[in-house]
Amino acid sequence: YPNPFNPISTVQYQLPGNSKISLVVYNLLGQVVQVLKDGVVAAGFQSAEWNASAAASGVYFYRLEATRVSDPGKTFIRTRKMILSR
Repeated sequence: YPNPFNPISTVQYQLPGNSKISLVVYNLLGQVVQVLKDGVVAAGFQSAEWNASAAASGVYFYRLEATRVSDPGKTFIRTRKMILSR
């Protein structure tokens, strides 16, 4: 949020239980641009900001991968598109 954005975007998500998450921003070539979060996060509504002031205009993707701490067999993965417009 917002999409398109300039220069800061906020990724919001909700976790049903404590989870190990990885939230990473990629460019169109699949290269890692920035790791926003990596580690165990408490249940509930969470958010992470990406300050893209050093990035070029274009299309980026973020990938959220969350694995519940209490049940490692349950993993959620979602990839979304972001557009940086200057």
